[in-house]
Amino acid sequence: MQQVKKIGGITKSFNPSNWSHSIRNNSTNQASLKRALVLYKQTRHDTTHDPTVIPQLLKACDSHPFLPYVKSLHAESIKAGSDVDVFIGTAIVAAYAKCGVVCDARKVFDLMHERNDVTWNAMIGGYLRNGDAKSALLAFEEMPGKTRVSWSQMIGGFARNGDTLTARKFFDKVPYELKDVVIWTMMVDGYAKKGEMEDAREVFELMPERNYFVWSSMVCGYCKKGDVMEAEAIFRRIPVRNLEIWNSMIAGYVQNGCGEKALEAFGEMGVDGFEPDEFTVVSVLSACAQLGDLDAGKQMHHMIECKGIAVNQFVLSGLIDMYAKCGDLVNARLVFESCNERNVFCWNAMIAGFAVNGQCNEVLEYLDRMEESNIRPDAVTFITVLSACAHGGLVSEALEVISKMEEYGIEMGIRHYGCMVDLLGRAGRLKEAYELIKRMPMKPNETVLGAMIGACWIHSDMKMAEQVMKMIGVDSAACVNSHNVLLSNIYAASEKWEKSEMIRSSMVDGGSEKIPGCSSIILSNSAVDSPSNVP
Repeated sequence: MQQVKKIGGITKSFNPSNWSHSIRNNSTNQASLKRALVLYKQTRHDTTHDPTVIPQLLKACDSHPFLPYVKSLHAESIKAGSDVDVFIGTAIVAAYAKCGVVCDARKVFDLMHERNDVTWNAMIGGYLRNGDAKSALLAFEEMPGKTRVSWSQMIGGFARNGDTLTARKFFDKVPYELKDVVIWTMMVDGYAKKGEMEDAREVFELMPERNYFVWSSMVCGYCKKGDVMEAEAIFRRIPVRNLEIWNSMIAGYVQNGCGEKALEAFGEMGVDGFEPDEFTVVSVLSACAQLGDLDAGKQMHHMIECKGIAVNQFVLSGLIDMYAKCGDLVNARLVFESCNERNVFCWNAMIAGFAVNGQCNEVLEYLDRMEESNIRPDAVTFITVLSACAHGGLVSEALEVISKMEEYGIEMGIRHYGCMVDLLGRAGRLKEAYELIKRMPMKPNETVLGAMIGACWIHSDMKMAEQVMKMIGVDSAACVNSHNVLLSNIYAASEKWEKSEMIRSSMVDGGSEKIPGCSSIILSNSAVDSPSNVP
């Protein structure tokens, strides 16, 4: 007999023979898997248990919020006696591990009468995913027959945790017949992600065959290290490129401040016959923002609309950021206000846009709006707001922002302290800024100390500058040229010519040389670096 159910506002008919088929139809991707869970919850009390659906449903439970579903499915399997099935048992082990409760996964694993390779791999993968390398190693040693997946999990797991030394030991032990392109790629990618590009290159050059992913890993690895020339050399060697590799090269240019090259690569990508996706446009929008090229940014916005590119939260943030950094706050706000759903990235982009354009009051207004929208500000939000307060001289407002950080349980980092030192210094409250530096739970970096000495110069406070320099230590690595230049200028402003000249002489004797300043301007849609020789 059919039963009528109303799910998600739509009336559908189910009977005991077709409800599991409906769930299977909803189990084609991650989003629909989650819908399948809702469907299961709404129908399970009126239907019979179907063990063939359980593994599919458990795939949807890939994070802690879904743990109650895992427990419910586990309990139902026990009641029906289907938990003894190796496929269902394995699915339960994997689901518990994905939800971060490895102890529960192990309990199920230990109670299983029968285990296959997938079961062992699920348990080993669970340990590695949750950072328990020791237990993963023990399980791997106990495993009766090690497969390609087992070896690649161990190599990838240790590499992801930054232990490339152990990963390499496993890599070298892999039997020749099992060492396929995936295992080679795991090792290369592990080295590249850690920035160990010499080791990555060594393994890469020995590979008998290469896939798209390993080429992309090498390009990304060199770009992350700041070696754009080597990344380009690898890129030129790729026999056949795909969209991911183009995206890696374009993003690498942007990460290294090569906005013009990123736009050129984007043009070449089009000539090569590739259509951009959301990852491409985010990078290209960042390049436009770097160059301050509003025309190119607008063309990208138009192309996104014409080509129907998925406008996710990152694309929206990229558009807001591009318009704001190009000085077009009107369009930045239009894009922002058109968003139906805004996440923390969108809010941060808009707040940063106001900050970079000196709109301090709007920064504080949008922080309030963000909180009213039940979006939790993060550490980046507060750095932006504090920086805006520093440039606007808003001391009391900044102190309120610090109180908000405490309410949200966000600890102050070095950049937050740097903003506060800058703010207090600009306001002439040098003693408070100095005391704050002394109270910092971490060592002050060049930015913090530079802000303090800069404030001493602005307010011609020679005594405070000397105190700060004593704190740094003349021979300290933190005592950079710019600090000495400022101190020399402070002495000169106080007519302490002898001391000023002494510092200048010590810098020359030490081989220090001031690097000329460099500004970027736009001429005929191209960025030109122009030496400014700022004194």
